[in-house]
Amino acid sequence: MKRRDFMKLGAGLGVGLGAGGLAGTLPVRAAQTKTVFKASDVQPPGYPTVAATENLGKKLSEATQGRLSIQMYPSMQLGGEKETIEQTQIGAIQLSRVSVGTMGPIVDDINVINMPFLFKNTAHAERMMDGPIGQELLDRITASPNANLVALCWMDAGARSLYNTKHPIKSIGDIKGLKFRVIGNPIFVDMMNALGGNGVAMGYDQVFSALQTGVIDGAENNLPSYVFSNQYTAAKYVTLTEHLVIPEVLVFSKRTWNTLSADDQNLIRKIAREAQLEERGFWNQYEQKALEKAKAAGSQFVEIADKTPFQNAVKPVWDKYGPKYQDMIKRIQAIA
Repeated sequence: MKRRDFMKLGAGLGVGLGAGGLAGTLPVRAAQTKTVFKASDVQPPGYPTVAATENLGKKLSEATQGRLSIQMYPSMQLGGEKETIEQTQIGAIQLSRVSVGTMGPIVDDINVINMPFLFKNTAHAERMMDGPIGQELLDRITASPNANLVALCWMDAGARSLYNTKHPIKSIGDIKGLKFRVIGNPIFVDMMNALGGNGVAMGYDQVFSALQTGVIDGAENNLPSYVFSNQYTAAKYVTLTEHLVIPEVLVFSKRTWNTLSADDQNLIRKIAREAQLEERGFWNQYEQKALEKAKAAGSQFVEIADKTPFQNAVKPVWDKYGPKYQDMIKRIQAIA
């Protein structure tokens, strides 16, 4: 039996995970069962989202005297984001940290955040996450029948920019004809095509080898992902377009969530909120380290003083997707 099939079987039976990582014989709700929640992240150990989730697990274990704890599986050990979302939906994984870009096709309401140049800057996005709109969007994920997930909190992922293997991009015309990897979301494919490139939907776990082999010419992501996935060794030309500010979201399997007591649910929500703010501090430090490491390795950075041509180019994307989100867009843009 394949490992994945085994996990599905375990999830279907509704069994808890004991401290040894094997399926137990008691349901999760049994007070005497020590339950270890599996948590997945595509990023490596030490990455801000990984560290924040691990700290969440430590706090949970301390608060429950070891009755509830978290085992972190970083570095895509349990699959890419698409695969781990699917495993979280069936309860084979309990916690997954995923990009809103990947969640958008599952819960259309949050696709609004994926609109290019929606946020003025990362501080604007953080105010959205921390305020009532942020909570409302998390609640929409939780309420979605398509998701079968509980959205616990946001995590910062900075601003996304372009990088490629061919040449510096100093103006929008320099993008023309280049194949850029984007998250598998129609908004991003259309965005890249509107900018003059060729958008190629691809899992994050495939990007490094695709850059090395020339399957793609470039990608777009935040600086820590660019550096700590080693993509900076293949793509030396970075242009700070900051065209997207896409938060990440920590989701919990609703299948497992519904077996927990209200007290345990409230505790997890409380600690997750603390993780949201803690991860932000980690992120700011990590982003600076990534910038320094990339520059030391010879990456060339281009800053775009006037982003108007880039913003004008994606108008077709706004015309296509914007109308159904217009009320939420106005509310987000009005955040002071």
